[in-house]
Amino acid sequence: MNGKLSQRLLVRTAAIAASVVLLGTTACSSGGGESEGDGGGSGEDIKIGLITKTDSNPFFVKMRESAQEAAEANGAELIALAGAFDGDNEGQVAAIENLVSQGVQGIMITPNSSSGILAAIKQARDQGVLVVALDTATDPEDAVDATFATDNFAAGVAQGSWVKASLGDAEPQVVMLDGTPGGTVDTFRHDGFLEGMGLEEDSPEILGMENTNGDQTKAQTAMENLLQRAPDANALYTINEPAAAGGYAAILAAGKEDQITIGSIDGSCTGVENVEKGVIGATVMQFPTKMAEQGVEAIVAYAEDGTKPKAGFNDTGSVLITDEPVEGIESEDTAWGAENCWG
Repeated sequence: MNGKLSQRLLVRTAAIAASVVLLGTTACSSGGGESEGDGGGSGEDIKIGLITKTDSNPFFVKMRESAQEAAEANGAELIALAGAFDGDNEGQVAAIENLVSQGVQGIMITPNSSSGILAAIKQARDQGVLVVALDTATDPEDAVDATFATDNFAAGVAQGSWVKASLGDAEPQVVMLDGTPGGTVDTFRHDGFLEGMGLEEDSPEILGMENTNGDQTKAQTAMENLLQRAPDANALYTINEPAAAGGYAAILAAGKEDQITIGSIDGSCTGVENVEKGVIGATVMQFPTKMAEQGVEAIVAYAEDGTKPKAGFNDTGSVLITDEPVEGIESEDTAWGAENCWG
């Protein structure tokens, strides 16, 4: 028993270490000793932590780059960490503990689990660290000091409304490539899409759902499975643009590219290009740069004089991007999207 227990503990320790990815630090500030994380640290070095869901998803890459630029502009040091994969809650818990031990005054986090991370966030806040959520709200929302994010329910409604209108008189035959269970982003976008389509969770028009973790390869496999079960599908919901790209690859291989209308959410430059090429019918653009900038500014203000940001949800906006606009739904074309992608 003791040997097996020791082996399990070693495996768990190794897993936690592997799941936290240190992306590097940049020291940009000068001055006195490190803050103890209790605010009012004007004149001292400011350390800001960023924890994203992964370090590979283009959305989080852009967020990290924007946070780095904002930290440098504010004379602060950014320490960026990430989970090993979308859904790696344990890795994010370890990342919070890591950042607190390094003496950060504030942490920005995109929670892999909106509720599983709460105990670690509370411990950080109890030690005087300001914690703000980016992109993904915690559940409950007041578990953090503030949230800077897209209104993901509204983004889902925009996607669903456009898909429904684009189908015209055709009866919807919907398949869904979801993200990761347990995240507020995934739930809000999913529910918003159904609202926009005028459907319920158990509506017969929904032919199948698969989780993809927002990963392109997983999405392609999931779409292949869905097409086997629902060959007559004519509408596809996707959690994000990598999932849309994977879904389209499966659709193309099946020769159904003219049959299925695809909607998505993200608004990356690559996603806008895919809308222009007809891979995606429409996408809803988010603004991760705004999220990162507002998060950094909130932590800098707290570190300097103890000022806390406006509590609750702070909407950073979203815009529907398509070259096939429909009446009654506000949108911008891909030319506008190319100029503003992820700004």
